[in-house]
Amino acid sequence: MPIDARTEEITYLLKAWGSGDEAALVRLTEHVYPELRLMARRYMKNEAQDNSLQATVLVHEVYLRLVDVTNVEWQARAQFFAIAAQMMRRILVDAARTRGSRRRGGIPLQVNLDEAALLSPAPDRAILALDDALTAFSQVAPRQAKVVELRYFGGLTDEEIVAALKISPRTARRDWHFAKAWLLRELGHTIGKPSEP
Repeated sequence: MPIDARTEEITYLLKAWGSGDEAALVRLTEHVYPELRLMARRYMKNEAQDNSLQATVLVHEVYLRLVDVTNVEWQARAQFFAIAAQMMRRILVDAARTRGSRRRGGIPLQVNLDEAALLSPAPDRAILALDDALTAFSQVAPRQAKVVELRYFGGLTDEEIVAALKISPRTARRDWHFAKAWLLRELGHTIGKPSEP
């Protein structure tokens, strides 16, 4: 199925599900599960070996949370994956915090904002540092922070970000460049600093 047709089908199924059509949820699952799984795999491939959170578990947790969402009027595929990205971020950060409370280290951070994966010898610290910086950034520039969340945690394309946030492609590009510069500056302050004991 072409991408535009798949996007339209997902949007149709989201609206039908939002209107109470349980059969639409079953068909929707067939469409979104592979994409959620792909999102999860990008993050999990660089996770620490002792990470108990696996891609399948991450997808199932996100999916269960999405199915329980009742106060959202589903409008489009991009909106669905934007919410999924936010949930995935929370799950990954919570898991990293849990693991981090069990171990500490002074490994330098390396966060590559151009990749939709954590490229770091210490992925827990990298994801926590990015989450902290992104949370602070959202206080200064909420829309730009959302662009980062959608792109980095959700793996959304520029076109999907434009649709999800209802902004122009030019604005999305500007937001990304501004956010990236701000976050890299902030993250630069944490690079090489050991974790607090």
